[in-house]
Parts: sequence; structure tokens; C-alpha cells
Amino acid sequence: MAAPKNRRSVFLGRLPLPERNFLADALRTETVGGVLLLVAAVAALIWANTPLRAGYETVRDFHLGPGSLGLNLSVQHWAADGLLAVFFFVAGIELKRELVAGELRDPKAAALPVVAAICGMAAPALVYFAVATGGGGSTAGWAVPTATDIAFALAVLAVIGTALPSALRAFLLTLAVVDDLFAILIIAIFFTSDLNFAALGFAVLGLAVFWLLLRKGVRGWYVYVPLAVVNWALMYNSGVHATIAGVAMGLMLRCHRHEGERHSPGEHIEHIVRPLSAGLAVPLFALFSAGVMVSGGALSDVFTKPETLGVVLGLVVGKAVGVFGGTWVAARFTRAELNPDLKWPDVLAVASLAGIGFTVSLLIGELAFGTDPVLADEIKAAVLVGSLIAAVVASVLLKLRDNKYKKLCADEDRDDDHDGIPDIYEQDNPAYHLRMAAILEAKAAEHRRLAEVASGHPTRDDGPA
Repeated sequence: MAAPKNRRSVFLGRLPLPERNFLADALRTETVGGVLLLVAAVAALIWANTPLRAGYETVRDFHLGPGSLGLNLSVQHWAADGLLAVFFFVAGIELKRELVAGELRDPKAAALPVVAAICGMAAPALVYFAVATGGGGSTAGWAVPTATDIAFALAVLAVIGTALPSALRAFLLTLAVVDDLFAILIIAIFFTSDLNFAALGFAVLGLAVFWLLLRKGVRGWYVYVPLAVVNWALMYNSGVHATIAGVAMGLMLRCHRHEGERHSPGEHIEHIVRPLSAGLAVPLFALFSAGVMVSGGALSDVFTKPETLGVVLGLVVGKAVGVFGGTWVAARFTRAELNPDLKWPDVLAVASLAGIGFTVSLLIGELAFGTDPVLADEIKAAVLVGSLIAAVVASVLLKLRDNKYKKLCADEDRDDDHDGIPDIYEQDNPAYHLRMAAILEAKAAEHRRLAEVASGHPTRDDGPA
């Protein structure tokens, strides 16, 4: 009998098993990368606030690279424009995979995280505008509190030991992927100036060659890596932020599997590059971007200057209100229903986690206030403070429901028939019920045997005498 057409879908319900397994593998890497990111940020703050600060500035501002190609950049600049291109390359692959095989492949299912992400970016921008204009400050930093750092958010989860159900983790990851897409568009549209159309034309041509080689099935890292570097350099010299080249190439990879393939090319390359992004590129960016002077006066300035206060409130209040409000509106006016095992405070906790804006927020802060180094450092301090407050608030909310989460995760992972597939995914499989019946019968027989031995009166069932 066909399901009714008006049947409501379950929001934050159980994921399909392949998607759940892929998500688990991806989050392990993201969580480890987030811990490394946290360590790098702390190391940068210690390095920049001790007598070793002069050494930190010397290393950060050291220039290297071929000047004739317009690439004589500081170490900090290489980290922001060069290493982060690897991060955005992985983000491009993640987005492509979500579009063809993940939560975004179905427009109806995609509506909820997309609406939540849009509201989660609009609300912080509005909060920043309100605070900055009300205090007579610069509105140039409106985009700083709009970004979510998924690696840092997952690092917080790892540190506090909360066992989030896979559906909530998937929502957070999908939300961050959509968030990254809009952050990329913001960078491309609002932080691009003085275009060099010749370099941009050659960059587009290089990307077209990259796409054509992929479609022709050409293989070999020795072909794609040099081409990717050339495309990155052309994009940088064009005036468009160089990380856009990484995103574009990530989106070009095929992320659906052909018959007989265990992994698509996109999944395979992501598996190789993700550790480089999470374990090297992003932590090094944090090391050379998060090193700001932190003192009592500087911290008080974060809450008194309109620009920095706008960033803090945008991350802590704007993100939580925007993501939660967008999710509620989408669920209220679409056919999505909240998983009955979860409550709206759970969604609020995840929305608060989205207020941890680190990597992309720091990058946008540098782009927005690059001509004012003092204010740029103050904005970085505001990003750190806002992210810390959001992490604490989210941790408290998550801990209040920790026991419920653990029960949900235990139900998801239970495998009583020991076949490697969680029982919850086999409930409609007749073979599963036969195996479980056999297991239960064997356990019952064992209990009867032990009872007979204990009583000393074994019973026999040999039929009529």
C-alpha cells in the first residue's frame, strides 16, 4: 500500500546506514582536526603574550616566494591565502557530496538546513549592523560573525565528551557546509577589488582544463597538483580571493559512484586531502592568525567598542537565534517533524554551537579590516571571546541532555546478532528476525540447562512414555 502523499518527514530522524558510516568517518577526522586547531590557537595566544612575542611577529611577518609572480607573501599571508585553499578545496568536495548523495540531494530535505543556515548568517549580520551603527562604529565587519567553524565545534564536543546522536551531528555538519558555501560567496562578492581581468581569464581557462581532464578520466597527481597550484596563483593575482580556486576545483570532482566503485573520485581524494587540511592547513592558519595581545584592557575593549561588541553578540546571540529560528520556521511551515526522541532545546544547543566562528571569521576579519591592523587584532580578539562564550553556553545546554543522548546513541549502535549492522537498521528484514529468534532460543535453552544443573533434576522431553 502506497504511503500517503501528505506524509510528514521526520526532521533529525535516523540516517541511512551508508550515510551514517560516512558521517562517522568524516567526523572522526574533523574532531581530531578541531582539537589540533584548539591547540594551535592556544599556542598562538601564549606565543603572542609572552616575552617571545618578538619572535612570533618575526616569523609571522617573514616574506618568501617569487616576487616576479606576485607571490612574495608573508608567512601569515601564505597561511591565509595558500593553506586555506586546501581547506576550501575540501569544503567544495563536501558541498558537492551533500548535493549529490547527502542531505542536500533532496530539495525538500535540503530546505531545512539551507533555511537554518541563511537565517543563521542573516541574524548575526543584522546584530552587528545594529550594534555598530548604534555605537557609531564601522559596518565593514558585518560578515565576521556569520561563519561557523565545524572543526572547532566538533572539538568542543570531543572535549566535553557529549555523545550526540548521528542525526544531530549530521544537521550540524550540513549546516556548516551550507554556511561555508555562503561564506565563500561573501568573500567572492564583497572582498574582491581591483580585478586583473587577464589573470582572471587565465584562471577560468585553467579551471576549464582541470574540469576537462577530470571528464576525460585522466589520472595522476603529477597532472592535477601542478595545475591546481597554477590555478591558485592565477586566481590570487586576479584580485579574487585565492581560496575560491580551491572551492571551484572541489566542486568539479565527481562524488557519485559508478557501478562497481567502492568510492567515487571525490570521496577518494577527500579521504587523502582531509587529514592535510584538518591536521596541517587549518592549525597553521590558526597559529599565525590567532596570536593577538590579550590583557585586561583589551578584553574590556571587546565589550565596549561597537565593532568588537557587534562580533561577540553576533556570534553568541545572532547565530543561536538565527539557526534556531530558521529551523523552527522551516519545520513549522514544511512537512518536517522533529524526531520524537529529541526536543527543541537540543536544536537550541546545536544552534549555540554554530556560534563558534573561528577559521573563516578570522579570515573575513583580516579581509574587512586589513588596512587597520589595530582594529583587525581587536576583531580577532572578539572572535575568540565570542567563540569561547558560545562554546560554554552550548556545552552547558548539551550536558543537560547528556544522559538522553547516550541512550539514543546506545540504541543506534546496538548489534545483538553481531553481524556488524546495527539492529535498528534491520528491523524490517525477515532474516534479522529469524536470527534473533534463534539467538533468543539458544539463550533460553542455556538458561534451562543451567537451572537443571542447579536443581540436580534434569528434565527430558523425549515424548510420551
